[in-house]
Amino acid sequence: MHDIRATLDRLRRPPLMVRAARIGAEHYDRARVLRLLLGVQSPPAPAPALRRLIEIEAGEEQDRKTRAAHYSAARHVTVLIALMGEARSLAEAPAPAPQPNASRIPALRCAT
Repeated sequence: MHDIRATLDRLRRPPLMVRAARIGAEHYDRARVLRLLLGVQSPPAPAPALRRLIEIEAGEEQDRKTRAAHYSAARHVTVLIALMGEARSLAEAPAPAPQPNASRIPALRCAT
């Protein structure tokens, strides 16, 4: 999760695009948007969805910068909305419970 958060923190996009995505993120419909962007019937967990969305967004950003004829600002904003929504879902997800010590043997300590 740390690498996902670091990747998201490094994203720099035009302010108008970010503002539009923030407004859209308030009404984020996870099932509908992920079905549209990822082509899946049931949405994956937030972390795998974020990884895939980061890849898609990188492609959209490349198309924007190169002024590709097929580039769609609306689709790019939709991807940013999904990124924001999934990042929020990941941040709100409960932390996994610590794994119990199944062997009941105390942890080994290294003596140096």
